[in-house]
Amino acid sequence: MKCLAKFRKENGYTTKTMAQNIGVSQSLYEKIEFGARLPSRSFLKKFKEKYPDFDMNIFFDELTHKMCD
Repeated sequence: MKCLAKFRKENGYTTKTMAQNIGVSQSLYEKIEFGARLPSRSFLKKFKEKYPDFDMNIFFDELTHKMCD
């Protein structure tokens, strides 16, 4: 997901650091960021708890566009 990669890079995080911050495995985080897996409700909840100011609509905009392609 481009929005995750952009957010992570803008904040100077590695995939390992992002995963730790959210409370998921690095493997899971990377699969979601690289588009091999869709984010679960649990992932989205953890992400929002850690980054409450992040616009979560970006996740759904990307998913909608991906499904429509």
